[in-house]
Amino acid sequence: MRAAMAKVGFVGLGVQGKYLAINLADAGHEVMVYDLRQELLDELATHNAAIARSNKELGAHGDIVCVCVLDDRDVHNVILGSDGILEGAAPGTIIAIHSTVDPETIAEVAHSARRHGVEIVDAPVSGSEPGAKAKTMSYMVGGTAEAFQRCHPIFATSGKNIIHTGPLGTGIRAKLAHQLVTCVNMLSAYEGMRLGAAAGLSPEILTEVLRTGAGQSKMTDRWMGLKLGPHAQEVFFKDLKLCLKFAHDVNVSVPGAALAQQLLDRVVP
Repeated sequence: MRAAMAKVGFVGLGVQGKYLAINLADAGHEVMVYDLRQELLDELATHNAAIARSNKELGAHGDIVCVCVLDDRDVHNVILGSDGILEGAAPGTIIAIHSTVDPETIAEVAHSARRHGVEIVDAPVSGSEPGAKAKTMSYMVGGTAEAFQRCHPIFATSGKNIIHTGPLGTGIRAKLAHQLVTCVNMLSAYEGMRLGAAAGLSPEILTEVLRTGAGQSKMTDRWMGLKLGPHAQEVFFKDLKLCLKFAHDVNVSVPGAALAQQLLDRVVP
């Protein structure tokens, strides 16, 4: 039986957010979008998405409102700011935050949202633009079981790997751990491939060796054809900064993450 269609708001039509919103609209959900870039709004309109004039209007439209903006400041502004989502959202609305932010930001926003009768789920994603296009995204979702069940059909329009990590705040904690592993894997792939090339090995042969050996990872599998967006370096730097702060907050030493951050200009040109 086909899942019931929902009213969904979506703010943040960036590298992956645009395709997450397109997938929702193409699946038949009643989607309203907001972004500061008119050309992206025009593109979503061709997929029958309605265009909001503010985050407040977006909040009033959606039973579920998805937030896919760059950083903590943007999350605060679009949800808590003047004409923000909370000003328009009715009690019972769920706001799903896809952005990679500080766990403290999730807690702060949730505290304000509760006063409006609005529920927050932290639902960061992995897969970037290729995953959003191919509908192979992974979701790490922190929140109540009831909110997870309501959001699941929305997230399923862009991926099947949708994991309920536990209570509010666990999704972003899982994403930061995941991002740390991703970035350290990028560093190891870069150094291993560089060493092999210096030793005269062809990249294709070395990729095959890694694919069939204990050093295999998705990063080494894809290294030869890896294409990152123009802002990838600043995004990874921001994410690793959050990883390092989070590790400090829980008193865990992560020197590999610190090294990966220092060498990002080499690993992510």
